[in-house]
Amino acid sequence: MKPQLQALLEQSLQALKQTGALNEGHHVEVQLTRTRDKAHGDFATNLAMQLAKPMGSRPRDVAQTLIDHLPESPLVDKVEIAGPGFINLFISETARLAVITQVLDSGEAYGRSHLGEGKRVQVEFVSANPTGPLHVGHGRGAAYGAAVADLLETVGFDVHREYYVNDAGRQMDILATSVWLRYLERCGVEFHFPANGYRGEYVRDIADTLFQEHGNDYAISAEALMNDLPADEPDGGDKEIFIDAMIARAQEALGENRYRYVFELGLNSILDDIRDDLGEFGVHYDTWYSERSLTEKGSVNRALETLRNSGQVYEKDGALWFRSTEYGDEKDRVVQRDNGQTTYFASDIAYHMEKFERGYDRVIDVWGADHHGYVPRVKAALQALGQDDARLDVLLVQFAILYRSGERVQMSTRSGSFVTLRELRDEVGKDAARFFYVMRRCEQHLDFDLDLAKSESADNPVYYIQYAHARVCSVLRQMQAKGLSHDLANGQAHLARLSEDHEAALLGGLAHYPELVEAAALAEEPHQVANYLRDLANDFHTYYNAHQFLVDDADLRDARLNLILAVRQVLANGLGLLGVSAPEEM
Repeated sequence: MKPQLQALLEQSLQALKQTGALNEGHHVEVQLTRTRDKAHGDFATNLAMQLAKPMGSRPRDVAQTLIDHLPESPLVDKVEIAGPGFINLFISETARLAVITQVLDSGEAYGRSHLGEGKRVQVEFVSANPTGPLHVGHGRGAAYGAAVADLLETVGFDVHREYYVNDAGRQMDILATSVWLRYLERCGVEFHFPANGYRGEYVRDIADTLFQEHGNDYAISAEALMNDLPADEPDGGDKEIFIDAMIARAQEALGENRYRYVFELGLNSILDDIRDDLGEFGVHYDTWYSERSLTEKGSVNRALETLRNSGQVYEKDGALWFRSTEYGDEKDRVVQRDNGQTTYFASDIAYHMEKFERGYDRVIDVWGADHHGYVPRVKAALQALGQDDARLDVLLVQFAILYRSGERVQMSTRSGSFVTLRELRDEVGKDAARFFYVMRRCEQHLDFDLDLAKSESADNPVYYIQYAHARVCSVLRQMQAKGLSHDLANGQAHLARLSEDHEAALLGGLAHYPELVEAAALAEEPHQVANYLRDLANDFHTYYNAHQFLVDDADLRDARLNLILAVRQVLANGLGLLGVSAPEEM
């Protein structure tokens, strides 16, 4: 409805240009907003105030001229001028009722559009290091990234979903070494596990697999393990220095091939678990992109060489530094250490260079809020590579804080004391988890109340919305139980019987859905959909409690059934965008 009204105003605008009242080359975007007070119509525009100066007339006079040139349309009942020159448009009853037909005819396609047609977008999200299972903090990034991708796809963008696998670097070496050390324990070797090792039970599980496959073949004695190592933190040493020494000992004791086997066993075991976990969460990817592949195919060296040729890097203290301060970063950044190893940042530069080389019009990175300081340097690198950094959106997601029985649950991947995403799903279900994660703006803190998520009450928003969908289904079952039938065509022919205020509220909500989806997609804000669904469900529950649907009057009955079927369809469509099911019974 909104695009059609905008088109009418565009025609009026063109008519002014044709009459010479407005310069042919003057461009103005027609802005149309929904009114909050229905006494002021359904939509309002400030177009007359935008045109007053270029036309040299008072805004109210311009408004009247625009109205005089507005084409007649069955959409519009009347048009009024308000205040300093606002134009208020009142939608006709025929147009208002037509939304039911549009919803029922379109079905699952209602709310889809071609807004982003022809534009390619990559959404990279979660990308947690494969050093342990996903925890509830990662879950928010997963739910948010998936919903953003689905919203963009719904409005016509060609969306590519990607997970960046950090399968190289020190953290993965710590994991491999942790697995090997737990394996040694399994072999009966006694020693103190490193303070900076990964301690979760999942590490023991991987170590058990290694033992089952190779017995004691990868074992060494405690003396050979600990000989000449520096002190660990509990003994007054430095835990970082100690774990690096332990990594070196593992590589030395195992040799290149066997160490690589342990490394890959740890990586693949956890990565397979992450894939399964996200799949059960309703999150799927087009590509799982390996960080190691950037080095193997020379992308990192190519990126650094590009920066070197343009004078954007320099050598200092044996290391190679990127001049990120020239692009607004707080300090320059190391891209290659004095030992010749490239940094995580160098890989990120190459990865983002490669993203744009793949031809995406827009790239969206969904990161944890703790990465906020990383944004300026990545954008700086893109500028230095000659890319338009405005094409990169970095969306920072605050980790969710989990509460159980009013107590905050602490999480630490290294210690293993954390609640996994799988455990959260088992406790509250996928639907509640997906919905609760996107109820707030991504940059806002989220307190995840487990007790509320599990409750079957109106206070639980996802239950409240799903219950509205299930209630419509229950009406249809009641209809069959009473031996009644529903004539869809008869309902369409008698939509004018829908004259109650509660029905008008539902009609307005249904008509608003396509605009809401486009707004949420462009703003990358799934919470707009969550809020909309809660409002629509509230309007339906109010209607349900105030009126009967299975009335004796067949014409009214069919019209009301058409209306609530349309409500059911929009609830299902909106829940689907958030990765939440629409149950028929609860």
